Amino acid sequence: MTAPRQHTEVAVGVLLRDDGALLLSTRPEGKAYAGYWEFPGGKIEAGESVEQALRRELQEELGITIAGAEAWKVTEHDYPHALVRLHWCKVRDWRGEFEMREGQQMCWQQLPLDVTPVLPGALPVLDWLAQERGL
Repeated sequence: MTAPRQHTEVAVGVLLRDDGALLLSTRPEGKAYAGYWEFPGGKIEAGESVEQALRRELQEELGITIAGAEAWKVTEHDYPHALVRLHWCKVRDWRGEFEMREGQQMCWQQLPLDVTPVLPGALPVLDWLAQERGL
């Protein structure tokens, strides 16, 4: 009998500009799904809140400091390498210049996206954002 897989808790930021554009970045080389487009974020460490983890991850990955995060949705996705619980937060206010500190690419996108492939766990969120905008 196999023990059930444990969830990896992940904080994810949906960074939104005033014009409605979304920030996406690529997964760095050496990570599962390298080169896929995703929303930035990362694992929640022991003792961290979702917002604390997101603040830390965006500083580490992108070099920005967020003013706050609006908890939005929670989803789960079962990847071959990990079972993840994704805590989606909308972020509308940040400061600092974007730096791709893990060698990733970034781009601002309007819906529907022009970039592919997109990490499978992000697809439901793109649908919800499109529905919110009446697309």
